[in-house]
Amino acid sequence: MEGNRTVTDILEELQWRGLIAQHTDIDALRAALTEGRITFYCGFDPTAPSLHHGHLVAVKVMRHLQLAGHHPLALVGGATGLVGDPRDRGERSLNTPEVVAGWARSLQSQLENLLDFEGDNPARIVNNLDWTAELTAIGLLRDLGKYFRMGTMLSKDVVARRLSSEEGISYTEFSYQILQANDYLELFRRYGCTLEVGGNDQWGNLVGGMDLIHKVEGASVHVMTNPLITKADGTKFGKTEGGAIWLNPEMLSPYAFYQFWLQADDVDVVRFLKVFTFLDRAEIERLEAAVADNPRAREAQRALAREVTRWVHGEEALAQAEAATAALWGRGDLTQIDAGTMAAATADLPAGELETGVSTIVDLLVSTGLDKGRNAARKTVAGGGAYLNNIKVEDEDATIGADQLLAGGVVLVRKGRRNLAVARASQASDPA
Repeated sequence: MEGNRTVTDILEELQWRGLIAQHTDIDALRAALTEGRITFYCGFDPTAPSLHHGHLVAVKVMRHLQLAGHHPLALVGGATGLVGDPRDRGERSLNTPEVVAGWARSLQSQLENLLDFEGDNPARIVNNLDWTAELTAIGLLRDLGKYFRMGTMLSKDVVARRLSSEEGISYTEFSYQILQANDYLELFRRYGCTLEVGGNDQWGNLVGGMDLIHKVEGASVHVMTNPLITKADGTKFGKTEGGAIWLNPEMLSPYAFYQFWLQADDVDVVRFLKVFTFLDRAEIERLEAAVADNPRAREAQRALAREVTRWVHGEEALAQAEAATAALWGRGDLTQIDAGTMAAATADLPAGELETGVSTIVDLLVSTGLDKGRNAARKTVAGGGAYLNNIKVEDEDATIGADQLLAGGVVLVRKGRRNLAVARASQASDPA
C-alpha cells in the first residue's frame, strides 16, 4: 500500500520511519526538497546475483522520495562491482567481467520491479561502467586523483581497520572511494543530481563524492544515509538457516521470504513496519496497539510479511505463500499449493518416504519420526491424533494412493495439532 507524499513533509516522514541516520546540512536539504523536484541517486554493486533484504531499506528511501515527486536514479555498479568496496575483513574475490555483467543485469531487473518507471518522475537505471570504462589511468590520476588527500582517504574507518590488520588493503580496494565519488560527479553533470542516499556504512564514500563536486564544480550538493537495521538486542537482522534473505525467488522462495518476515519478534515488528512497508501512521499505530493488546494473534507480523512479500514478489506469490501457511496447519486447501511453494514450505520439516499403494499412515508416522515405533503409531491413530493432508485417519491399514499425493509428489503427515512432517513418494511411485 503506497500513499501520496508532498514535497514538504518527506524528511519528517523519513525521520518518523527511522530511515535517516546521518545527513549533511538538513536545513539546506529540506529547502531543496521543498523548493522543487530534485534528482537523487543510490548505488547498488553487483557483488552477488541478487539484492537482499538489507538493500530494501535504501530502496524504500528512494521510493518515498519518488512518491514525494523527486527523480530517482538507481545506479548499478558495473564498474565498481569489478573492484569491490573494502570490507572490514579480508579482500574481496574479484569476479570476472562476464559474471559481474550478468549480476548487474539481474540487479537491474529487480530494481525495475521495486521502483516506478512510469509517470511524470520515472526512475532511471544507470550503470557506472558507461563512464568509468572510458576513464584512462592518466585521467584517473590527473583529473580525479589530484582532488583527493591521502590523509582523508587513509582515515576512513574501514580503510584504517584494514591497514591495522594482518591482511592490509590492496590499492584496488583502496581506490574504490575515488570511483564512487566520481559516480556522483558524473551524475551531477549528466542529470543534475544533487542528493546521494545509501547505507550508513557508506557515509565516507558519499561525503567523498559531495566534496569532489564542490572542488571540481564549485557546487553544493547533499548526502543522506539510512541506518543499518538491527534487531532490538543489537544483533544483525537477517539470514535464515539457508543463508541470506535474497530477493531472487530462485535463491529464496517467496514462501520462505514470507516466513522470514512473519517470524519478526514483537519488540521489532513495529519498527520493521515503519522501515519496510508503506502502511500509513494510523495503520501502524493500530498494529502497534494490537501487538500490546493481543500479541499471540501476530496481526502486525502478518501485515509486515504481507506488505513486503507483495512489494518484492507480487500478488500471486503472496497469495501462494499465505495459502501454504494456512493450509499446512489445516486452515486451507492443500491442493491449491503449487510444487515450488510446497517444496519450500516443507523443506525444513521432518521427512520420510512413501510408496503409493503400499505405505500406510503407520508407516509414515514411523518413517518421518513422528512416532518411534509401530506400536506408538497405532496408538496415535487409535487416539484420533493421526492426520494425512490435514484429514484425520482412522484406518491404520489403509494404504496411501497416488491420488492423495500433493504437488511435488508429497503428503503431509501430522500428529496431534503441532507435530508436522512430510513424506515424499519414491521416484517409482511419484506420478508424472
